[in-house]
Amino acid sequence: MSQLTICLIIFAVMVIGFCSGKYSLATVSLISMMALVLTGCLAAKDGLAYFSNNNVVMIGGMCVVAAGFNRTRFCTNVADRISHVAKGNLNKLMFGYVLIGMLLSQFIQSPVVAMGIVAPMLMASAESMGIKSSKVMFPLGVVTVVTCCTFPVGAGATVAAELNGYLESYGYLDHMVGIFDPMIGRLPLLVICVIYCAFFATKLAPDEPILKPSSVSAKAASKEPLKPLQEYAGIVIFFADALALMFAKQLGMENWEITVIGALAMVMFGVLKPREATASIPFSMLFLIVGALAMSGALSQTGAGELIGGHIAGIVDAVGGNSYIIGFIFFVIPFALTQVMQNRGTMLIFHPIAIATCASIGANPVGLMILIQAACLSAFMTPMATAAIPYMMECGGYDQKSMFKQSWILCIICCVVSVGWIMTVFPLK
Repeated sequence: MSQLTICLIIFAVMVIGFCSGKYSLATVSLISMMALVLTGCLAAKDGLAYFSNNNVVMIGGMCVVAAGFNRTRFCTNVADRISHVAKGNLNKLMFGYVLIGMLLSQFIQSPVVAMGIVAPMLMASAESMGIKSSKVMFPLGVVTVVTCCTFPVGAGATVAAELNGYLESYGYLDHMVGIFDPMIGRLPLLVICVIYCAFFATKLAPDEPILKPSSVSAKAASKEPLKPLQEYAGIVIFFADALALMFAKQLGMENWEITVIGALAMVMFGVLKPREATASIPFSMLFLIVGALAMSGALSQTGAGELIGGHIAGIVDAVGGNSYIIGFIFFVIPFALTQVMQNRGTMLIFHPIAIATCASIGANPVGLMILIQAACLSAFMTPMATAAIPYMMECGGYDQKSMFKQSWILCIICCVVSVGWIMTVFPLK
């Protein structure tokens, strides 16, 4: 039995474990990772390396920073103010937070960081209105993922250059990607996603958490009032951390460095006691991410992506070059594959396939490349898709069944809007 077959079997068992609810998501995730290591699908050193993955350390640090911010009256006051403006209306509340999450996701390349900044205040606002976290976490998490880097600002400013790099490396220079092309292609989905997450997504969200949610809300974290110096320190550290994450590249720092420094500062200035800081680290969430990253890496290393991608060229020939049918193929397959693989790896597989396909028929690959990017950045159904999803599942108390229930309508919307619009404004010929 090949390692690819073994890896796919372990993956199937992992999905069943997530859906069964018999064991925690973190337990299933780590069991799957160890099975990959013991069967040789994943090298032991690679499995160990995922525990020190940039995303894992960054999220741990960010949770401590968020816990310190939650101790301040500022967090509670802002949340109460937004709740007051919403006047008890859940849709108004969600629209405000979804909009903030979307805007942050334009400047911060990591959706999990954007969500980590907004989630504490959203949970505090929801609590003040008597709403459970399970009702509001999915819309916030999804909007930070789907809209990430749509505008040509921050990390999004390099998207066109990255896509042109694929074209240059292949030597197909008949068509190039303009700096505003990715935004033009993805903007309709951004608008529709914001509207859907603000006004419709909560209708499919469970009224009560399926699993015990992570305690990151302001009220849950509140203890005795902070002294004035500690109050100011907690506010300054939180916003300094957020700004540093936005400009991490210019500062020459990694995201994990910024969040760990912020976490240490919260302890050093007395905003959190050492035990409180340790207690605020959601180890179950981090272990879930470790296992999910390991599965994603194993699927990539064993050739699952190449196996799927290798059959696409023949399918394209069979449909006679129709822009919308080809666009549908190049959205659905990367979208599905990114649910179990990291988006960067999936793009590395499918961008060359799209360019080669278009070069063979003299077509314009710009639309397909933007479509692939949109598909890979719209993955939100499973914890393997991106690090923001385990964070969202932990905060909202979701299991895999509830994730599928909340996701399927938006998945269809993402596909129809992306394919319909992008292949209209950027047709193959």
